[in-house]
Amino acid sequence: MSNSAAAAVLTTADLPEAIRAVRALLDIADIGQGEVDFEAVIRSPDVLSQVRHVLPDLEWWASVGKEHGSSEAGDNPADCLPIQVFDWGRPLDLAEPFIAALGSDPAAVRWDLDAWPAVPEAGLEAISQKYAYLTLTVNSRDLYQDEPSQDHTVHVHARNRNGDQTARVHWLANQVGGRFTGRVESAYL
Repeated sequence: MSNSAAAAVLTTADLPEAIRAVRALLDIADIGQGEVDFEAVIRSPDVLSQVRHVLPDLEWWASVGKEHGSSEAGDNPADCLPIQVFDWGRPLDLAEPFIAALGSDPAAVRWDLDAWPAVPEAGLEAISQKYAYLTLTVNSRDLYQDEPSQDHTVHVHARNRNGDQTARVHWLANQVGGRFTGRVESAYL
């Protein structure tokens, strides 16, 4: 498993604002073969019901450990709350319905992009799929739902051949009215 640096470019208590920023970044990115990955901690039966409406064959396990229930074992997730969701490689159009289903439960939604394109006027070369991701953390300050919060953060992953991403991160932040604060997390891919 490799990892990537996820740079926070916008934090807001306004979820529609965060979604608008994600849409603007997706408009910039090359997403022809893109996919979306979901990680969440689901605590509420209502949220579980809403999420299963979006992802009927949800991949999950009990937060206290797989031995206490999992999708792999065919268990009923409602009997195992809270549960951890790790559901990857889904179509892009499931991202917003999943986000809408979350209520106040924390999650990370990661878009696996084909590339960040070159921006010659800003001196930025294209960044390949291996290093081009976009993550929205919902009701959480971090990628792993360890810091639940009332706000939502947009993170960009954008490493070039030299391992540097600073210029791209600042440029992307500017495109959505955010700013790179220097907060970077290591993301497992």
